[in-house]
Amino acid sequence: MPEDCDRPAPEAYQPRLSLWGHAWRLVAMLTISAVAWLPIAGDQADWLLVLDLSLGLVSFVLVFYRRRWPVQVATVILLLSLVSGTASGPAVLVSASVMTRRRPREMAYIASLGFATAQFFSVTQPTGQDPFWLNLTLNVMVTVAIVGWGAYVGSRRELFWTLRHRAERAEAEQELRIAQARANERARIAREMHDVLAHRISQVSMHAGALAFREDLSPDEVRGSAAVIREKAHEALTDLRGVLGVLRSADGEPALTPQPTYADLDDLVEEARLGGLHVDFRDHVSAATEVPDVVGRTVYRIVQEGITNARKHAPGTLLTVELSGSPEDGLDVVMKNPLGFGSATPGAGLGLVGLTERAELRGGRLQAYRNGAHFVLHGWIPWAA
Repeated sequence: MPEDCDRPAPEAYQPRLSLWGHAWRLVAMLTISAVAWLPIAGDQADWLLVLDLSLGLVSFVLVFYRRRWPVQVATVILLLSLVSGTASGPAVLVSASVMTRRRPREMAYIASLGFATAQFFSVTQPTGQDPFWLNLTLNVMVTVAIVGWGAYVGSRRELFWTLRHRAERAEAEQELRIAQARANERARIAREMHDVLAHRISQVSMHAGALAFREDLSPDEVRGSAAVIREKAHEALTDLRGVLGVLRSADGEPALTPQPTYADLDDLVEEARLGGLHVDFRDHVSAATEVPDVVGRTVYRIVQEGITNARKHAPGTLLTVELSGSPEDGLDVVMKNPLGFGSATPGAGLGLVGLTERAELRGGRLQAYRNGAHFVLHGWIPWAA
């Protein structure tokens, strides 16, 4: 059937049976066999009684192979139930097992065969003077019940398997996206190191070369060149610690606007307020303390990401932004907002992944977690040397 092409094979979603699963199925088969066989046991001839019990025993053995050869085993057991009442239990179980596979042709074949064998057994065994229509009605009801129950169980198993498979695939895709985000962030860091450090080191190399080859420099000129070399080396070290600053746009071209710094945080918060976000901004960093650009740039990106997340996942709530720190303790940023209705929607989380990578390579850390009914974004960045 064409609709079966996109469905998993029945073997994929059939669960492994535990000891308890085998036990209750065995008890159910014995009960059904007893209900079908006991009313006629006293009227059976000795040879028919022995035949009934023998075929029933064979059926109880064959039923354990129903998952390996479902249709074949079901056919054999149903044929045995033509003359064996004790085979009724295995016949019901193996028929229901085929129905759980939810293959229309198999279901129609086994249902028809099961009904025919049940009707034949009803009219050929010494069951009394039950009317033909009563036996027919009971067999139809039992067949419909087996088909419906088996199809329901199979549908439920397939649904659970599909949900679990989708969840596993979503987790794998999420891990792949996180790995790609980290790789992209590291690539941007590498480009920045090349652009910034190559420029600084080339200046150091030029002045050092002048000192090595020129012998006519006065002491003041030598000291001046040495001071330039020291200054450029210091700038190179500073830039090395701030390689996470985004100096290029997403397409790899140099950025045309100055990179944000700590002084731009007020404008960022004011812009968010104008956009309708409620922000309580608390800056406890001393106004007399100048925050290095490399630190301010990273903190700016953290606050920017926190505002974006609050606007996306908790619109209308109050976002609290608190900054504190000193050159000795580093700079601490804590952002907190209540969990809104939008927070239940899962996001890719790649912005936080990139920021975490940036903070860690900067020597700091960034944590995002739930604290009761609030979402907290906590970052710490060391002061630049």
